Amino acid sequence: MIEVYCRGNKHIDRSEKELCPSCQSLLDYSSMRVDKCPFMETKTYCANCHVHCYKKDRREEIRQVMKYSGPRMIFKHPLMLLDHGWQSFKDKRRKRIEGRKQKLGEESI
Repeated sequence: MIEVYCRGNKHIDRSEKELCPSCQSLLDYSSMRVDKCPFMETKTYCANCHVHCYKKDRREEIRQVMKYSGPRMIFKHPLMLLDHGWQSFKDKRRKRIEGRKQKLGEESI
């Protein structure tokens, strides 16, 4: 997604293979955060995680990238986009069901 953002915002032209320095820095940072994530084995995407491990400034940068790249992913990685939507749907459904069970448990007390 960072590559889509970098090329789309003309940080680099289409013939260049590498990202601009600021986008490369963001990619390195996000890769480091994913590598250190204690929940990586059980979670699917960072958006579905209850812990937000990005620094505030980096979080805003990655939001800009996601906002720009998200709609364009249908052209670049359509299956990944569908998987992300499906996983997000399942996660929201699971949380809603857990919330209902918790609410029912509290009412019986």
